[in-house]
Amino acid sequence: MAVSIELTKEYGYVVLALVAYALLNFWMSFQVGKARKKYKVFYPTMYAIESENKDAKLFNCVQRGHQNSLEMMPLFFVMLLVGGLQHSVIAAALGVVYTVARFFYFKGYATGIPDNRLKIGGLNFLAIFGLIICTASFGINLVLRESL
Repeated sequence: MAVSIELTKEYGYVVLALVAYALLNFWMSFQVGKARKKYKVFYPTMYAIESENKDAKLFNCVQRGHQNSLEMMPLFFVMLLVGGLQHSVIAAALGVVYTVARFFYFKGYATGIPDNRLKIGGLNFLAIFGLIICTASFGINLVLRESL
C-alpha cells in the first residue's frame, strides 16, 4: 500500500539546512585548494608524504578534515531529508547544529593537531545521532501506519 507524503512549510528549513552544508562543503574544498598551494602538494596527489614534504602533516590534516566531511555527507543528507519528513523543525535544527559543528571540526583539524577537531566539532556526532533517531521514528511510524 502506498503512502502519500505532503511536505509542510517547515520542510523548507530542512532544505535550507542542506543548502548550508553544501555551501560549507564548497568552502572546505577551497581551503584544501589553498593548502595545496601553500604546502606545495599538487594534483593528483591526495596526501603529502612526510619524507618528501616537511609540511605533510599540516596539509594532510586540512585534507582529512574535508575528506571526513565528504565521507559523512551521504549519511547526513539521507538522515536529514528522510527524518525531516516527519520531524521538520527538529531535523532542521539538528542539521544546523551538524553544519556548525562540522565547521569547527574542520577548523580544529586544520590546525595540524587532529585532536582539536573534537573540541566543538565533536558535537556533530550528537547531531547525526539525533537525525538517525528522527529517521527511525519516521520509519517506525510508516510501518505501524501500514499495519493498522
